[in-house]
Amino acid sequence: MTGMQVRPEPAHPRTWERFVAIGDSFTEGLVDAHPTRPDEYVGWADRVAAALAARNAAEGRDFGYANLAIRGRLIDAIIAEQVEPALALTPDLVSFSAGGNDVLRPRVSVESVIARLEATVEQIRATGADVLLVTAPNLAWMPLVNRVHPRLVDYTAQLWGVAQRTGAFVVDIYTLRSLRDQRMYGPDRIHLSSEGHARVAAQALWTLGMPFEVRDWTVPLDPAPPLGRFESIQANREWVATHLRPWIRRRLRGESSGDLRRPKRPEIAPVELDLPAPGEE
Repeated sequence: MTGMQVRPEPAHPRTWERFVAIGDSFTEGLVDAHPTRPDEYVGWADRVAAALAARNAAEGRDFGYANLAIRGRLIDAIIAEQVEPALALTPDLVSFSAGGNDVLRPRVSVESVIARLEATVEQIRATGADVLLVTAPNLAWMPLVNRVHPRLVDYTAQLWGVAQRTGAFVVDIYTLRSLRDQRMYGPDRIHLSSEGHARVAAQALWTLGMPFEVRDWTVPLDPAPPLGRFESIQANREWVATHLRPWIRRRLRGESSGDLRRPKRPEIAPVELDLPAPGEE
């Protein structure tokens, strides 16, 4: 079928009944407005949970989902605050995306971040749960933000090694070319838009071996009209004033966008979320 990508159904497909997502804003989900509650956000992990829940319901199986991720968290905070509560929920699938906020900082040892990540993956895998990891995106094409690109490459390369050693799944968004489009991101150029979240969710479901058929999420959108030189300069200036400077001020003050926040889904609960597939927003 032209323009479609179908993952063959595995001979012995896995069925998960308790999915827990941990991490930072990438997993908490920002920008992507809830379809019926505009003051709330969803994200790729919520979309994956909705698809897994629908599959289980069709098979007469239970499904529950918790999301403990909190925006702004560094990897040490994620490990300290979220791992034990997550394991206490006895999940059989855990998504663990951490280190992104660490890698954004100019003075960071990616190798040290990966070492802490790998130890945590081993801890989760020791319980018998499957682990879903996510690579960094490729931001080499994005103005100004592309300065962190070399660290993202390093992180992604080492993450694949962690997966190989621990038997974790890897959602490869680094080579997902359709994400290399400003429309896949929100105004801050960091957090995904609804379309971006939908495509990452599709890639995650494909990674997990889910048999489904949607418009090919790997195909880029039709090109957007290019910005003129003046428009590009103005857009960059607005981004610096609206997003970069406040971020730098928070770093200097030792503050985080997630200070005093609590997880949006702290307990395993049924999923009641009907979300469209990529391209059907």
